[in-house]
Amino acid sequence: MKMVELIFWVSLLLMLHSYVIYPLILHFLGRRKKININVFSQNDDLPNVAILLAVHNEEEVIEEKIKSTFDTNYPLEKLELLIGSDNSTDNTNSIVQSIGYQNNKVKLYEHSERQGKAEVIYNLSQQTDTEILILTDANVIFQKDTILELTKHFKNNKIGLVAGNIINKEHKLSGISLQEKSYLVYEKRIKFLEGVVWGTMIGAFGGCYAIRKENYARVPEKFLMDDFYISMNVLKQGKKTIQEMNAVCWEDVSDKISEEFRRKVRISAGNFQNLSVYKSLLWPPFSKVSFSFFSHKVIRWIGPFLLLIMLASCFLLSKIFDFYLDLLAIQLCLIALVVFDLLLKILNIHLKLLRFASHFYLMNLALLVGFVKYLKGVETNVWKPTLRNQ
Repeated sequence: MKMVELIFWVSLLLMLHSYVIYPLILHFLGRRKKININVFSQNDDLPNVAILLAVHNEEEVIEEKIKSTFDTNYPLEKLELLIGSDNSTDNTNSIVQSIGYQNNKVKLYEHSERQGKAEVIYNLSQQTDTEILILTDANVIFQKDTILELTKHFKNNKIGLVAGNIINKEHKLSGISLQEKSYLVYEKRIKFLEGVVWGTMIGAFGGCYAIRKENYARVPEKFLMDDFYISMNVLKQGKKTIQEMNAVCWEDVSDKISEEFRRKVRISAGNFQNLSVYKSLLWPPFSKVSFSFFSHKVIRWIGPFLLLIMLASCFLLSKIFDFYLDLLAIQLCLIALVVFDLLLKILNIHLKLLRFASHFYLMNLALLVGFVKYLKGVETNVWKPTLRNQ
């Protein structure tokens, strides 16, 4: 039983480390540090930038996306927008073509068969000789200074990738957007501090980030999390990755729990793909990259297993110690809150704090389902855009 106790406390400590202790360490170490002072100003000779955009049936947002790209304080003569249409069957292509007739900086490349986002982006990258690539999504809308804020850091030759600050719109109380938005704010803070302290921001959000073309890597076939693969490859090359909080852009995402669960399952399967490729970065332990990678991501990915281990350990120990019986009861009550929240949702009753608890457990369930999907083998990386504007 001593071993069972040890397993329980190690599992609990790992969870606390990833969600509480590690962020506090970053906060303490990053208090007086600046992210990067060696930056371009608007008066400098700024680098040429190619914005790469893979789309599939994005007629609802593509015009606004293009407009926001060129409504910028970045020199227009140094910009180009390359759009790869992955067998779009709606009006996406015609909308882009009509804009392209008026703006020769917009170029459309059509694919008659689905390629998947990563392969479309790679093909676009081969169509440009620009120094800096900005990878983005159709539903991510730029502000005037987004491109400049992303690009300014590349004056520092040590920096290979800069992530933008994507702000998610909050929708209905009945959905999950508030909880997801709150979690992403917390995540971005961690990523920002990783960049400030060590230059090891772990995994850019794929909706908006900039990368030196020389550090961009082609994503392997059937890989789901191309943004994470590309980010970790930059770290593997010895370059720094950072998050620029002033590179603000807006994203409209799904408010449905079912849609977010589906997306998280896909992300989870991609996470384990990336772990299989980049496990070497976990060694030597306590290097800047390995400590960040393990603390921020790997522990989270194995979180469902740690929760199950804690539950099983308390069940075994509860037969001997009342203390562990109480801990078992607490864990079971937290799980029961998920069921309670789903029942209340049917009655159109929505409690914010309760939804946070169900969000945590449902996302861990999605991680577990994603792991099973990874073990079965990913058959395709062709994506289905998440439902929006709900």
